[in-house]
Amino acid sequence: MTLRGPDVHVRSAPAGTRWPEPADWVTALSLPGPEQEEALRSLHTLMLRASHHQVRRMRSALHDLGEDRIVELANEAADDAMMAVLAKLPTFEGRSRFTTWAYKFAIFQCATAVRQYEWQHRDVELDDAVPQVASAPSPDDLAEAGDLASAVCDAMMHVLTPHQRRVTVALLVDEVPIDVLADRLGTTRNALYKTLHDARKRLRAQLVASGHLPAVGPGRP
Repeated sequence: MTLRGPDVHVRSAPAGTRWPEPADWVTALSLPGPEQEEALRSLHTLMLRASHHQVRRMRSALHDLGEDRIVELANEAADDAMMAVLAKLPTFEGRSRFTTWAYKFAIFQCATAVRQYEWQHRDVELDDAVPQVASAPSPDDLAEAGDLASAVCDAMMHVLTPHQRRVTVALLVDEVPIDVLADRLGTTRNALYKTLHDARKRLRAQLVASGHLPAVGPGRP
């Protein structure tokens, strides 16, 4: 397998190969030359080891997936994790071991790959209709909660755009993973985060105006 990317061309080591880890990963990965090549191979080996371990920990979610496809999934996650590490290399602050920091990228990419697999044959309803809230029971505490829920639904209908409603319902109500939704909508995670952030701001402002939430005072988050 060959891993390719911007300014990166790494050929994977044979199975079982363990490359020596550099004393200073950031410097070794940043400066072109033989040391960078070794560092890239070491990083790829680390990402492969981490991804295969993590995917097998999540195997219960891949119950109908064959062994070959599981291995392929782990390899793909390792490649994506390595590219993410290299892209984020300037942000490493040395607060933990580099390998510990890099390992988190493999965990994230594995989780993303498994979520995408779980959702690949599931329908994602992209309707901008707001879910109906059942009437609350009579006790005062439940009545107050029901009133707030109704106010939220009303605010969603009147202050959010159809796109904001679709994204909000999919992410917060239907619990669609954000990477899956981004893929279905042909957009990015960051764009969806921005849409959700704007929707929450609009909803809060409306709920404050209607008296359902307290206004945020100066100096308070």
